[in-house]
Amino acid sequence: MVPMGELVRVWATADPVEGELMRARLEAEGVQVLLKGEGGGPYRTGPVYLFVPAEEEVRARAVLDAVASGAFALDLDDEDGRPGAPGADPEEDAYRFEY
Repeated sequence: MVPMGELVRVWATADPVEGELMRARLEAEGVQVLLKGEGGGPYRTGPVYLFVPAEEEVRARAVLDAVASGAFALDLDDEDGRPGAPGADPEEDAYRFEY
């Protein structure tokens, strides 16, 4: 991993699972993330904070906004029966993954 330099907090949550999911989504989009929280181990409690390098803040916030808007949600009612199948809406396809 490349050193991060100046860090900016882009996400805070009281739910450790939500924090881990957001960290994973950012990393899947190629954004370096530092997760800091109050607790550790198998019974993590307390707030979770996500930090990204300052130069990746705009991209990270765009990903977080897309998650909040539902852009990454799977459409389980696509015509071909596959969840999240591309093609129904070309603008949404930019946020979908292939499997």
